[in-house]
Amino acid sequence: MLRTALLLMSFVISSASVAQSITTSHAIALRGEAKYAADFKNWDYVNPDAPLAGTITQASIATFDNFNRYAQRGTSSPYSTSFYDTIMTGNLDEDGVYYCLVCSSVSYPDDYSWISFKVNPKAVFQDGKALTAKDISFTFDKFMTQGVNQFRKIFEGVTTDIISEQEVRFNLPKKDKEFMLRLVTLPVFPQHYWQDKDLAEPLTEPPLGSGAYRLKDFKMGQYVVFERSKDYWAIDHPTKKGTLNFDFKRVDIYKDTTVMIEAFKKGEFDLRTESDSKLWATTYQGKNFDANYIKLEKVVNENPRPMRGFIFNSTRKIFQDRNVREALGLMFDFEWTNKKLFYSADVRHFSYLQDSDYMARGIPEGRELEILSQYKDQLPDQLFNEEYNPPITDGSGRLRSQSRQALKLLKNAGWSLKKGKLYDSNNQPFEFEIMLWRAIDERYVIPFKKNLAKIGITLNIRTVDIAQATNRLRERKYDMMIHQMGGGVHPSSDLQLYFHSKYIDSTYNSTGYTSDIVDSLLEKIADNQQNMDELKAYGKALDRVLLWHFLVIPQWYNKYYRVAYWDKFSRPNTKPKYNLGLSTWWYDAAKAEKLPTRNAIN
Repeated sequence: MLRTALLLMSFVISSASVAQSITTSHAIALRGEAKYAADFKNWDYVNPDAPLAGTITQASIATFDNFNRYAQRGTSSPYSTSFYDTIMTGNLDEDGVYYCLVCSSVSYPDDYSWISFKVNPKAVFQDGKALTAKDISFTFDKFMTQGVNQFRKIFEGVTTDIISEQEVRFNLPKKDKEFMLRLVTLPVFPQHYWQDKDLAEPLTEPPLGSGAYRLKDFKMGQYVVFERSKDYWAIDHPTKKGTLNFDFKRVDIYKDTTVMIEAFKKGEFDLRTESDSKLWATTYQGKNFDANYIKLEKVVNENPRPMRGFIFNSTRKIFQDRNVREALGLMFDFEWTNKKLFYSADVRHFSYLQDSDYMARGIPEGRELEILSQYKDQLPDQLFNEEYNPPITDGSGRLRSQSRQALKLLKNAGWSLKKGKLYDSNNQPFEFEIMLWRAIDERYVIPFKKNLAKIGITLNIRTVDIAQATNRLRERKYDMMIHQMGGGVHPSSDLQLYFHSKYIDSTYNSTGYTSDIVDSLLEKIADNQQNMDELKAYGKALDRVLLWHFLVIPQWYNKYYRVAYWDKFSRPNTKPKYNLGLSTWWYDAAKAEKLPTRNAIN
């Protein structure tokens, strides 16, 4: 009897020890708590009473040949991701926080071994057919079988169970909250539309979606016009309220930036954000500015930035030596470029996590030093003794000292200067190509080319259209390109797509660089998303290791959003923290009436 009682007690204790606490909520946060309660009506930075009216016309030099953002060839149209609603959605004031949209609630256990979503009973596709758990499961399977390789690698081992018509559960092999959260922004495809189509292939017809806007008109490669659905199911949803204010959204395609800006000044489209400091200082002027028809504004940009720069394809033999990459960086004169071309308005990048709390400044100390010391024999001594900064010049355009340093590094890498030209041990000249897709970039690449020629290096400039550039990026058919990598308010596991060896075939991984040290640091970042002290130490360590391997010649950024727009808009008094907030603007009929007649719709 006593033995039976003890056995029963043991069973009860054992069962209690494995019982899990299940969280069910309207929202989920990677760190801390969600800002908005279950009964919230709208984001703080929107105007919930904004009128739903008017047209916004924008422009792009990125052409398109299909409407499938997830195709593995071709170039998709502007707004091609907005065809579909996602299971949950974030906002522009919080990082790593998500709220139900297609779902009405989300549930998960305290060990993060699964996550389930109950479908919002109001959710429908644009043809009025109900969105169900089967559509969510179908979408996931579609990505796993026909999506890009990195999706399959990330979610290997994940399975789905359809609990009911309104509930789907994802079973997770990796019990980790950040990993679990990577599923919540999955777009939802209508199975009845996509079941006979290949997700990997371009789509030349507008797809059936679940989002607020549907394609009304287009001319392939020239323009698209989207119209907000009058019966969009989530028009008053708290995550959408105040963000779907335009009846129509149009994007016109131009082939040249200069032509595009002149078209804007004449009234061909409504709004442009400008990243180029010289253009901002010299081009945005004329009679329509003088008459206050066009407004110019600078808005402080608080968003942490990714590293933008000249990116080496390190899989090319010519760039595999760290000394070579460092040498070429010495020959780019940022100070001269900023003064002569950009009116000294820009600031140089010096981090892959620029303007975040995770930049590697000073020299490593504390926990970061402890982490990096494990790899001391494999890392350059400079990393431990110097703060990384890009080379600084006097801005005169004369690089005598830098040239001497560069030639010394190149000699260490096996290059010899003969009659003004650099040659390797096989008597092959140092010659490479930079791929551009904006002709306007040539103005600062040409001075870089001239500086390289002074130390015997030939740089060839090749400008291609965006479609060619996209294909060459996918196939890694380039020596050097201008792109960006990294970024984020916090370092996340998404950084693995840029730098981890298992994602070497990712189009995000522009450098092609692989390293066991970098892999290890990235994995620790993924493991410590909720341990802020460890995350900070590993984030800084990763930044420092990448910087001292000279994978990029850093370029520059501006601390403001610079926006020019025809005066037909109003916007909330509160700007979201991590965005300009264009999605919260609305059409102001009273202002539009005062504008002259234009080709763009007032």
